[in-house]
Amino acid sequence: MKTKWRLSFFIVVITIIALSVWNYKNRIFDWDMPGYIGCLYTWKYPGDPDKVRTLTYTQIRKEAPELQYKDILGILKPADKARQAFANNTKAFSEQLPYFQIKVGYNLAVSALYGIGLTSPKSVLMLSIISYLISGLLFFYILKITFPENYLLAGMITVGVMILPPMTYMSRISTPDMFIFQFLMVFMIGLLQKWKPWLMFLILFAIIFIRPDYIPLTLSYLAVKGLYEYYKTKKLDFSFAFQGFILLVLYMVIIKVCHYPGWKHLFYDTFIYRRHFISGPPPDFSIKEYFEIFFQKIIYFKKVTLTSVVLVGLTFLCSKDPWIRICSLLIFANIYVKFIFFPHSSGLRFFFGFIMMLFVVFLWAAGKRYNDSRLRKIP
Repeated sequence: MKTKWRLSFFIVVITIIALSVWNYKNRIFDWDMPGYIGCLYTWKYPGDPDKVRTLTYTQIRKEAPELQYKDILGILKPADKARQAFANNTKAFSEQLPYFQIKVGYNLAVSALYGIGLTSPKSVLMLSIISYLISGLLFFYILKITFPENYLLAGMITVGVMILPPMTYMSRISTPDMFIFQFLMVFMIGLLQKWKPWLMFLILFAIIFIRPDYIPLTLSYLAVKGLYEYYKTKKLDFSFAFQGFILLVLYMVIIKVCHYPGWKHLFYDTFIYRRHFISGPPPDFSIKEYFEIFFQKIIYFKKVTLTSVVLVGLTFLCSKDPWIRICSLLIFANIYVKFIFFPHSSGLRFFFGFIMMLFVVFLWAAGKRYNDSRLRKIP
């Protein structure tokens, strides 16, 4: 069996490497790239915002295909006036950077790649490729845990997941989506293997350090875990509350230090009007306007809703284990918590990590049922 697992692993590794090379050759220079490169140069030249903006667009221009570079500049039809302002006005560009700077862990990883000699655009894009490769290996390990006797199934599902359009797309763009995905998979491994609470806390800490907007997931997990342990032992464990407090403080410190404008600004700039200057017109909108946007977007959220409901239903069908069912519902609820704050129905990548976590919980339930069934058949 060990030989078969090694062979399966070898085939998976070769396949993922081949996919990684293909993804890199088809990498995308998108309009998020100037923000993260701007963060990199801001750390290097903290007192020279003009140099930061100039270097950012100069370096992208050296490597980006002409059409993609024009899209970043906002000069393709229809013209994007906001992108044009960011490219040509230092104040406009600098005021956008806090939206990107709050992903502290991601920006540090980009800086590390830049520090070993990669160009700034390559540092951003290579991080997504490296994260894609690592995520594939982690997913294969998850399947080895859930189906320890089925090396063939583990290999097939891993390859199937890695060729999904959202996975390949996230690996080709300059966002933290692929980078955070690997940490979500590590969290799921900890859940499956019942890691100790403080080890799980370190993973939660890393998730918030990389993407503070995952604070609802981390805090809700700690709350549910604490209540579940109390239900089982009838003893209160205040360590979960303490961990939650630390994560909340971390979140607030990141928001404060990075001068993050706040949710209202993000919502306004994303769904109502992308302002050239954050310090300009305030992001005023009514509750009525919010709900109009919310209900308009949720209509096009059908794929995520259908997939999530099916995965939760299959999980409940496969397992009566209360903790597995709770984990499934917890992740399901967080999909809609995220949607409430950021109802980007057309951007599947914003919710794909949650969907894959739900899928892992389903594999957990299916694996237990499959393995228990096999054990019962052994005379």
